[in-house]
Parts: sequence; C-alpha cells; structure tokens
Amino acid sequence: MNTTIRSKKKYNRAARFYDLHSKFAEKLWFAKWRKQFFSHLTGNILDVGIGTGKNIDYYNNNTKVIGIDFSEKMLEQAHTKLIKSGKKNITLQQMDVENLEFKDNSFDYVITSCVFCSVPNPIKGLEEIKRVLKPTGKLIMVEHVLSKNPVIALIEHIHNPLTKFLFGVNINRNTKQNIINANLKIVKDKSLALFDVFRLFIAEKGDKK
Repeated sequence: MNTTIRSKKKYNRAARFYDLHSKFAEKLWFAKWRKQFFSHLTGNILDVGIGTGKNIDYYNNNTKVIGIDFSEKMLEQAHTKLIKSGKKNITLQQMDVENLEFKDNSFDYVITSCVFCSVPNPIKGLEEIKRVLKPTGKLIMVEHVLSKNPVIALIEHIHNPLTKFLFGVNINRNTKQNIINANLKIVKDKSLALFDVFRLFIAEKGDKK
C-alpha cells in the first residue's frame, strides 16, 4: 500500500471527528487567519485539501472556487457545510494535488491551510500547483512547519514518527524549502503563531519575463 492510500485511509477514518479535534485551534487562530487571508480574494480559486470545508464560509461571492481533497469522507463533511452556506460559487471534487486534473494557467489563487504536512510527495504537489496557477497568480499557504528554533525543531523531530503513524501528518516539514525546490518564488514569509511553527507563505510562479 503506497503512502497516498495510507494517508487517505487515515483521513477517511478521522473525518467525522476532525472538526471537534481542531476546534480549539480554529477558535484561537484559524478563524481569524481564514478571514484575514482568504475573504478578500476574487477570481478563480483552487482550495487544495479543503478537508471538512472550513474555508467555505470565508469566500466572498466574487470568486469561483473549486475545493479538492483526496478523502471522500472529508469531502462529505465539506458538502454538508456547502449546502448549509447556500453558496453557489463553490464546487467540490475528489482529487489528489499531486495529479491535478486542470489545464495549465487556470487559477488566480491556490489556497492551502495545513495541507502540505500530509501530502506524500510535497514537491510534486507544489509543482502541480505551479502548473495550474496563472502567470500572475498567487499561492497562499497557511501551514505548520519545521521551526528555525533548534529546541522546537528537536521536539518536532522527536514527535514526528508518532504523528505520522497516527494521523499521516508530518510536523517537521521544511515547507519553505519545498516551495523553493518546486521553483516557486516566495514573496512573503510571515510567522503567525507558536513562534515560527505556524507560517504564512505567499508565492508566485517566479518565471515571468
């Protein structure tokens, strides 16, 4: 069984309890980040790893959003939220970020929120995001990553085997370097919480003439 299938199975099992598990962090941090970074966007948006649909309420009506996730059970939760929201400008599709079924240069924005901790091949996923971004498009990522603080980083490294085994989540990913390795240009890198564990990255294709 490959890593993608294993990770998908873990998220399918966790889907019913995912919102309850993350309720504290949502109230403390994520709700305000979703409002701050996503609510003003316009145009065509790809929400990668939309999960249970926590971003749905924050998109305005001047967008056309496609939310994808590789877990059908997570998407079932998102579908319930979408119906409740009454929004007609958002659609959901089961899809893997490592194999996006979209044409090149399709989206003004690609959004991720705590997604690339669990993508089995993160550089491949980021390369796919780069492919589907418009030349003027932006990738906006709110992620938890490997800290620059050696003590925090050590804690992350020690606990990572457990979180990966239980949830398919890597808490020691060097996401900034993965973005660079995917030949995307980082235009903003901001620490958000827990020193520098939660970070905002904004990136562009970086190959405009």
